[in-house]
Amino acid sequence: QVKLVESGGGLVQPGGSLRLSCAASGSIFGIDAMGWYRQAPGKQRELVAAITSGGSTNYADSVKGRSTISRDNAKKMVYLQMNSLKPEDAAVYYCNARILPFGTSRWDDFWGQGTQVTVSS
Repeated sequence: QVKLVESGGGLVQPGGSLRLSCAASGSIFGIDAMGWYRQAPGKQRELVAAITSGGSTNYADSVKGRSTISRDNAKKMVYLQMNSLKPEDAAVYYCNARILPFGTSRWDDFWGQGTQVTVSS
């Protein structure tokens, strides 16, 4: 069974920083792209940042220049460093990964349970 678990969310003041972490575990044969999405109340879930297995990255315009996504393939982890946080960054942040579980031939998208980020003074 494959599981993604996020950590690192919390309350931060505007202008502050947070580092989100996501650990993949279980019967994993391979991990392709990994990414972070967020969903604010009343809004659709949106891509924040993504990173391929080779390290190529993609960012939403709203976080470009303020955020850095990285991964540790050996540890099966993905990180999101967010700086200069704004109130509009507040949301539940979800980790996503495209994973090939052991014993299957199909890549599937897996999601974490989400971690709350609140930006407020």
